[in-house]
Amino acid sequence: MSLKAIAKELGLSVTTVSRALNGYQDVSADTRARVEAEAQRRGYRPNTFARRLKMGTIDAVGLVFPVNPVPLNNSVFMEMVGEISHELARHEIDLLLIADDDRGCQHSYMRTVESRRVDALIIAHTLDEDPRLQQLQQARFPFLALGRSQLSQPYAWFDFDNYAGTWQATRHLIARGHRCIALLGEQNQQAFITQRRNGYRDALREAGLSERWLRQLPPSRKAGYQTTLALLAEPEPPTAIVTDCNATGDGAAMALAQCGRLVGDDAVALVMYDGLPQDSIVDIDVAAILQGTRAGVGVQIATMVRALIAGEDLARLQVLWQPDFRPGVTA
Repeated sequence: MSLKAIAKELGLSVTTVSRALNGYQDVSADTRARVEAEAQRRGYRPNTFARRLKMGTIDAVGLVFPVNPVPLNNSVFMEMVGEISHELARHEIDLLLIADDDRGCQHSYMRTVESRRVDALIIAHTLDEDPRLQQLQQARFPFLALGRSQLSQPYAWFDFDNYAGTWQATRHLIARGHRCIALLGEQNQQAFITQRRNGYRDALREAGLSERWLRQLPPSRKAGYQTTLALLAEPEPPTAIVTDCNATGDGAAMALAQCGRLVGDDAVALVMYDGLPQDSIVDIDVAAILQGTRAGVGVQIATMVRALIAGEDLARLQVLWQPDFRPGVTA
């Protein structure tokens, strides 16, 4: 089945069909959806070898993630990776996972760059000052950063407004009358963690409230559980808790439930990023900061990577998604 048949059926040019299937941004979303649907209906599969020769591509993308702290323990991150891989596979592009130890003397992703084994890299868990991105810019190698960083030249990035998420949640709790609000946040300097911490701090500062209940801890159920119990045992415990990941939030919910403080007249308000994990034993509608569906995120990132490989203007490959605050019975 050729591109000509798809073009004839849809009343489009062969060039438009080809650009739609290869992720070019000058094709409208509606046209791209029509082309992809028709290609799927007809069972169209591109001649991968011919495309590689014509476009000079490998049809592989690397996703670089840090060894410390390891994000593979995070179900939200792994679900996102799965959706990115699934979407890229629809376009005959493989996704390779590349673990990077920033404390090592050599970075594994640079071996991949130097040997040109991938067409582009996706860099996860960026830092405000990220040497990986600086090194890739110097090497003039295409990359999509999952998060914003301080760089001297334009670059492609996809990010959530992490600052807005915790700011909105904290402001909501303040409006509900809470004055003692805790944040259980990760203990690292990755950009999205810093942004979430700053959103919480600024919301408190604007209301003239103390951040004395801020706690930094590993992103795990155990740490969330133990830290919440310790907070409840303080002479002046918080009346509300915000967590910057759902593993920590699940641990906090378990601790509150155990103490009879998750619901009821003596409840401690709880808001968590990404909502309860699917395997949580807590069966209650916990208030959450949501960042879009995993499938939606996967499609967005995969589409941007394909456009990056196609040579689109980097200034057009910068996308910031806003979070949604969903009140539950806990806040």
